[in-house]
Amino acid sequence: MATIRSAVTAAVRRDPRMGASLLRLYFHDCFVQGCDGSVLLADSANFTGEQGSFPNKGSLRGFDVVDSIKAQVEAVCPRTVSCADILAVAARDAAVTLGGSPYTVLLGRRDSTTASLSLANTDLPSPTANLSDLITGFARKGLSATDMVALSGAHTIGQAQCTNFRSRLYGGEPNLNAADAAALRATCPQSGGDGNLAPMDPATPTAFDKAFFTGLIQQRGLLHSDQQLFSGGATDALVRAYASNGGTFRTDFAAAMVRMGSIGVLTGNQGQVRVACSRVNS
Repeated sequence: MATIRSAVTAAVRRDPRMGASLLRLYFHDCFVQGCDGSVLLADSANFTGEQGSFPNKGSLRGFDVVDSIKAQVEAVCPRTVSCADILAVAARDAAVTLGGSPYTVLLGRRDSTTASLSLANTDLPSPTANLSDLITGFARKGLSATDMVALSGAHTIGQAQCTNFRSRLYGGEPNLNAADAAALRATCPQSGGDGNLAPMDPATPTAFDKAFFTGLIQQRGLLHSDQQLFSGGATDALVRAYASNGGTFRTDFAAAMVRMGSIGVLTGNQGQVRVACSRVNS
């Protein structure tokens, strides 16, 4: 998988945000129909895909990186490596490039031949979700509360659009660092600027480290759903543990990524190995 690793490393060096984008693309794939590459499918005459769903529209990135990798892999091993596997490996390599711990990606996924707009609108966690909703939503996918907190740690890299954190700024939430709130309101006005970006980890936004969890203890969570991880509930102790030991976080994140990567996979004669990730084979 050296082809994937070198392509991801180059993409992240060109654009540090791309690491977070590839991780998010993989997460949004696995939570809808399973890790089957469905998020990569463009709309077709047979279905309306996931890219236009509320959580995805105008915010998913990294398709060009995946398409480039797929073309390189097809040139060497035609119709052998699925888009779903490429995305799984690319997500791992993106995290490792920015400081995450290496782990073995289980391979053998096949690609779906359909995608679901409706499932993308219902199954992806909302940035306004409360802790109980987050725990329940991950449990539906076979993931524990520990998996949920560890995977949320991917927010130690990347940025969020104003539309996803505006309610936290203007909704009277008490657990928001006052200095951060003042600065964020300049970036995210009450109306307009929906696509304006702010880092989810203001301390080290391009390093895969424990600073996201330290920030939660300091009430610096950008999203309501992030700050819910440290809000007097069942996951407070885990946030403290990760904030005090980055190695524990990285180890738990890697294990959670492996578990997430097994959600709803297609194997054997199921699905297909798509030649182009954006469309079903003709």
